[in-house]
Amino acid sequence: MSAKIHAAITAVGGYVPPDKLTNQDLEKMVDTNDEWIRTRTGITERRILKEPGKATSDMIVPAVLELCAKRGIAPAEIDCLIVGTVTPDMVFPSTANLVCHKIGAVEAWGYDLSAACSGFLFALAQGTALIESGRYEKVVVCGADKMSAIVDYTDRATCIIFGDGAGAVLLEPTTEQVGVMDSILRTDGSGSQYLHMKAGGSLKPASAETVANREHFAYQEGQAVFKFAVKGMADVSAALMEKNKLKADDIAWLVPHQANLRIIDATANRMGLGTEKVMINIERFGNTTAATIPLCLWEWESKLKKGDTIILSAFGGGFTWGAIWVKWAYDTK
Repeated sequence: MSAKIHAAITAVGGYVPPDKLTNQDLEKMVDTNDEWIRTRTGITERRILKEPGKATSDMIVPAVLELCAKRGIAPAEIDCLIVGTVTPDMVFPSTANLVCHKIGAVEAWGYDLSAACSGFLFALAQGTALIESGRYEKVVVCGADKMSAIVDYTDRATCIIFGDGAGAVLLEPTTEQVGVMDSILRTDGSGSQYLHMKAGGSLKPASAETVANREHFAYQEGQAVFKFAVKGMADVSAALMEKNKLKADDIAWLVPHQANLRIIDATANRMGLGTEKVMINIERFGNTTAATIPLCLWEWESKLKKGDTIILSAFGGGFTWGAIWVKWAYDTK
C-alpha cells in the first residue's frame, strides 16, 4: 500500500503596490477620522494599485515569480494555477489565464475561483485535491484583489476597509506528515443580501442606469456582516480543532482573514490563543479580500518552522467561510 500523498506548501510569494492610502488621506475624502477607523477596524493605511492600465493579474505576476525564484523552478514547470479573486481583470478570459501568459507558464492550465474573502481557502482546498490525486506535481494557488476598482470612495462605510494586494503559494506532493491536513468549508447564499455587488452580472447587466446609480461598487451592511463573521470564523476554527483533537498548545499560528481586528480577536479567543500566536498585518494593508491570508504567510515565512501547526481561517461575502489545518513543510533558509 503506497503512502498517502499530502499537498505541501513549498514556497510563498507576495506583492503589495507601493502607493499608500492612509487614514489621514481618507479624512480629506469622506466624513471620517483616524481614531474612528483605527478603533473600529484596526487599519491605519492600505495599499492602492494606482498605475494606469494595471489590474489584478499585474499584482499576481510578481508574487508568483518570487515564489518560483525561491523554489528554484521555472514558470514553465507549473502544472496548474488557481486564482481566488472577486476583481478579475475582465469577465473573461480568466485572470489565471492571463497570469500564465504573462509569466510564461506555457504548460499550465488554470482558472479563477470566486468566494470573496474566503477565495484563497477555497482555492487552496482545490489545489490540494489536485496534488492528492497524484496527477499534478506543481500547483500554484493565488489570492489577489484590486479592491480599489470596486470600492466607492464616497461611501465612508466601505472605503476605509479595503486595499489591494496579491499572495501565492506553491503546492507539491509529499509523503511526509506535513502539508494541508484537513479543512472545513461552508457557504450560505442567504447572506448575499448583506454583502454583494448590485450590478454587472447577468442578473443586472451594466447600463447607463446602473452606472448612474453607482451599483458597480461593493455594497455592505456592516453590522450584519460583522455579526455573522465573528460567529462564522470563530465557530469553524474551533470545529476544525475539535475534529482533529487539536489543543491551543498544539497551534503555532492562527492565520486569520484580515477583515477587522475585533473579528480576529474573537476568533483567537474562541480558539484559546494569545495574540502572540496570531498573524496580523491589517493595520498596514487593510482588507485585501482573497489576498490577506497568503500575504500573512509571505510576511511571516521566516518565523515558520517545519512541522508547525497553523490554522487558516476566513469569512467572506456570499456568505462563504472556512478553516484549513496546515502543517508547515519547510524551514526558511
